[in-house]
Amino acid sequence: MDKKPTMEELIEKVNKLKATGELDLSMEEDLSIAVMNLISLEEHFYFTAEKTGKNDYFDLLNQTREIRKQLLAKMIDKHEGETWCITKHLLAATMRLIEVGTKLHSSGKKDEALDTFKKAYEVYSLFWALRLKLIDVSGVKKIGDNQINIHDKSKGEKLMTKEDLISKLVDCCKE
Repeated sequence: MDKKPTMEELIEKVNKLKATGELDLSMEEDLSIAVMNLISLEEHFYFTAEKTGKNDYFDLLNQTREIRKQLLAKMIDKHEGETWCITKHLLAATMRLIEVGTKLHSSGKKDEALDTFKKAYEVYSLFWALRLKLIDVSGVKKIGDNQINIHDKSKGEKLMTKEDLISKLVDCCKE
């Protein structure tokens, strides 16, 4: 098993990246927040199109998606496994948790809001750990498109029944 780096080693690695000019964390933080907002815009265009029946909103969704992809590509250059999608969803989850925390806070549920804000920051920290390659994901393997999880040995060769799907889902939910 590989030794996990200490906090000091991680800080040293980030400082080296900053010293070489390879990394401008303040600009990238702004960029990551811009990507979060673009993801939220994609969602709003989708729901507005569905609620109004006006398909023009799907065109706006697509334009926004293209911009989001270009900006995310400035931060996520190597696509190991599913890191592209993982980082996108980490940013989307961060934004949603911040919004939920804000709503909880404004409704007087301050303890619950603080817990939600803490979770948002934990998710955002995972994004940065992937972005800065502080987490080694080289051993993570992509599963087949029709596989339900890594334990599904069928590789999608047969159609799953509803019962198979429920069995897999129930098994996956054990914590």
